[in-house]
Amino acid sequence: MKRFFRVAMTGLAMLAVMLVSAAITLRIALHGHEVTIPDFAGMTVAEASEAALRTGVDLNIENKFYSTTVPVGRVLSQAPAAGSSVRHGWQVRVTESLGPQQVTIPDVVGEPVQQASMNIRKMQLDLGTLAHIDAPGDPDMTLAQTPPPDAGVDQPRVNLLLSSAANASTAIVLPSFVGMSYAAANRWANALGLKVAVMGEVPVVAVPAPPVTGVTAVAVSPAGPSGVVTAQSPESGFKGSKGDVLRLTLGAGAPVTAAVAQ
Repeated sequence: MKRFFRVAMTGLAMLAVMLVSAAITLRIALHGHEVTIPDFAGMTVAEASEAALRTGVDLNIENKFYSTTVPVGRVLSQAPAAGSSVRHGWQVRVTESLGPQQVTIPDVVGEPVQQASMNIRKMQLDLGTLAHIDAPGDPDMTLAQTPPPDAGVDQPRVNLLLSSAANASTAIVLPSFVGMSYAAANRWANALGLKVAVMGEVPVVAVPAPPVTGVTAVAVSPAGPSGVVTAQSPESGFKGSKGDVLRLTLGAGAPVTAAVAQ
């Protein structure tokens, strides 16, 4: 019985030695052929191929993409990453840069924003910032663009400056009302869409009218303020909008008279 156990233990020990030896041999066989992947980023394709050959890996150009940072013909990215340990002959996939994408910008000045947008997207470009400025004519017409037409750019985004007729119709440059009678200034201001506020109304002084046979003349105060505009706020030349308040200062003006029959 003891002999049997002795033989069994001897057999198990030999088996364990064999397994350990096999594992060590396999580990040596595997790791003995491992290589470290170099950093191919920024290399030309020819340089990367030579480096892969020296290292013992297989280089495969899998994709080609546009890039604004990596020049054309150089490695843009790689997988596995640089520094990874792989078996000898392992395939490393790289992406080659096509350089910045050069596109031609269409001329959309003078076009409505809808047509300009379609023409921009038709060229596979992006519609950028839309800015508005007061301008006569129809609204949302393209007045200017950046980049300019026919420019070659690497960032396909077009910004447009558009007309804004709604704002243009309410924007006015104030004229000079100084020296005008209140009645004339008030009519003109109302025609421009302004609200009038009188800052220095001068009362009318009644004077007798020239005698007329059968008629007695009496002074009559007008229904509103009277006098001559001596100052205004905002001053002439300033920009305003419809609905703004125009403040007028009045000085002495000629009285208004009317004839009343006896």
